[in-house]
Amino acid sequence: MVTNNLRFDGRVVIVTGAGAGLGRAYALLFGSRGASVVVNDLGGSRHGDGSSTKVADTVVEEIRRAGGKAVANYDNVLDGDKIVKTAIDAFGRVDIVINNAGILRDKSFVKMSDKDWDLIHDVHLKGSMRTTKAAWPYFREQKFGRVILTSSNSGLYGNFGQANYSAAKMGLVGLANTLAIEGVKNNIHTNVIVPTAGSRLTEDIVPPDFFEHLKPEFIAPVVAWLCHDDCMENGSIIESAIGWAGKCHIVRSDGFMLRKNVNDLVSPEAVRDNWSSVTNMQNAKRYGSIQEVTGEIMTTLEALKSRESSSQKEMILHTKYNFRDAILYALGVGATRQEPRDIRYLYENHDDFSLLPTYYVTFGPMGCMSTNLLQDGVPGMQLDLSRILHGEQYLEIHKKLPAEGSVESRFKVLEVLDKGKGALIVVQYETYDVATGDKLATSQMAAFAVGSGGFGGPRNSSHAVPCIDPPTRKPCASVTQKTSQDQAALYRLSGDYNPLHMDDSFASMAGYSTPILHGLCTLGFSIRHVLQTFADGDSSLFKAMKVRFAKPVLPGQTLRTDMWRNGNRIHFQTTAVENNSNVLTGAYVDLKDIRSSPIRSNVCSAAKNLESDAVFAQMSDYVKSHPEQVKKINGVFHYVITANGEPQVDWTLDLKKGVVYKGKPEGKVDTTLTIDDKDMIQLALGKMNPQMAFMKGKLKIKGNIMLTQKLKSLIDANKPKL
Repeated sequence: MVTNNLRFDGRVVIVTGAGAGLGRAYALLFGSRGASVVVNDLGGSRHGDGSSTKVADTVVEEIRRAGGKAVANYDNVLDGDKIVKTAIDAFGRVDIVINNAGILRDKSFVKMSDKDWDLIHDVHLKGSMRTTKAAWPYFREQKFGRVILTSSNSGLYGNFGQANYSAAKMGLVGLANTLAIEGVKNNIHTNVIVPTAGSRLTEDIVPPDFFEHLKPEFIAPVVAWLCHDDCMENGSIIESAIGWAGKCHIVRSDGFMLRKNVNDLVSPEAVRDNWSSVTNMQNAKRYGSIQEVTGEIMTTLEALKSRESSSQKEMILHTKYNFRDAILYALGVGATRQEPRDIRYLYENHDDFSLLPTYYVTFGPMGCMSTNLLQDGVPGMQLDLSRILHGEQYLEIHKKLPAEGSVESRFKVLEVLDKGKGALIVVQYETYDVATGDKLATSQMAAFAVGSGGFGGPRNSSHAVPCIDPPTRKPCASVTQKTSQDQAALYRLSGDYNPLHMDDSFASMAGYSTPILHGLCTLGFSIRHVLQTFADGDSSLFKAMKVRFAKPVLPGQTLRTDMWRNGNRIHFQTTAVENNSNVLTGAYVDLKDIRSSPIRSNVCSAAKNLESDAVFAQMSDYVKSHPEQVKKINGVFHYVITANGEPQVDWTLDLKKGVVYKGKPEGKVDTTLTIDDKDMIQLALGKMNPQMAFMKGKLKIKGNIMLTQKLKSLIDANKPKL
């Protein structure tokens, strides 16, 4: 359990409508946690009438009596610039804006006047916009900002007599969606809170016994976390009441194509006859952006076009696989018995024997190489197949993949882009279960044909699934794993027999000094790392992934997968440690749910990656392959790796459990060792004597110093590899 308290020291918080109810609870909590608070309240009634300075002053005094810092502001939220000026004048900055002010003017729609409508929209929607906009330039300049917009269940679901209120509250959701997009590059996060709490707006509306449980103090901690530096939530709708909190999404059905052919019109009768399919929410899906929605619509249109396009022939690949193929693929992408979460991929009698979802990406190279797809799908262009590189890959799983089965993949070339120095060929293939006819997966691959550009075609894709760069913050987690010198030889047995990965002569012709590892093999390693870290190894939680292959990997190199969590989307970037080269970029995995693992801790430690990571990767391999020798050491070692005198990365060698991982130890530590990144490399290479390093202060040791003598065998065993 996390014990360190969340603090807001040095932060300045504006809370509108802070004189009572939720606003007061927010202000008091932030004030108690070290923030300087601007308590804004006009002091009017719940209908927006009147004004008074008393309510804001009372809250300010409460905060000050408790030892906090606060000032009052009595301006209308439409004068948001004045509220922000109060923060700047009093405290010199503004970091957080909680838009909480609100009034009610409930009337049935037919009886509602323009004034009833305008007053509600002015306070809730326009007032929130004005206050947030006034703070925005300060947020951008300081590269930090947190915004809370307050919506309502009336906005999400509607409520009789609240057409004005519901419209304004749903408008705030739309505002938050856009602010989250525009602010993220400057570390400005915007989220929506949907509270159900007792306040002056609801005190005589809900039943008294229920009202007693609607304490604003139950919701304030949720808002506080959303505003903290460590919280990476952005663009989310969070509902909270009675000590409960949950995340809300807008979802869409799979829908139904109402046209049979691209030149057909749509009739009302066609809509009527297929309405049950249009409204079927069984496989409802959430979309993360307008680009994603538009991309899927474009893909649907292209699929309709391609059905009757004579120039785009459909190629079909039949694949039959069994448990041996599933296990062979898992071994090819680094699965090992030393990793407990991999056993389900390696043993057919395991209770949860599973197929790694990325097995289905192997059908792409197989389909392209075993058919004339690329040559026939790109009429009028001569392609040199030896100069075609795998550029990008997308995979979406629609149903649980059978561990054994017979499937049919249907391929089509969707478009060919002119990239100047080459042609980018976008291929889409859908995989179906032969026995049931169910669509199991949709895949998309981009193949770059070197030297085939300059033909005058379009440069940008109209429907390819885009790559997305990771956040600029530190990674939430990193997993490091060394590949084998024979990794390509093993992986190719899963069906990708391109000689580029085995034949020295062919690799030389392609411009490489030695055969390179399959990009899809590197991808398999990384997806396993994501599943280990955020899904406890459970492939059934995998939904979709996208990746760009940036640079080649040589068999034997060490792969480090850096991961950033953003809700259920895990951004990742993979680096070849030996040359610090980013090999997979713009990548992400969408998971159905997040499941924390009891084996790997600190998945949000956001640790940096240093040269000494390779040392610990080697140690990890040794620990896994020499369990009996490691047990003799029987200690837990915490390494603090520094750079320029400042701590950068924590590593744990838990030789009682036989695991090595990046992050702080979970329990009791026997010995803590602090050493500079470069000195750790010298120590590992044998170029620095550990006793001399200790005497000179380059190696600091706390705890059981004698136990560190046993580590010598572990470090010495890895010198030849380093």
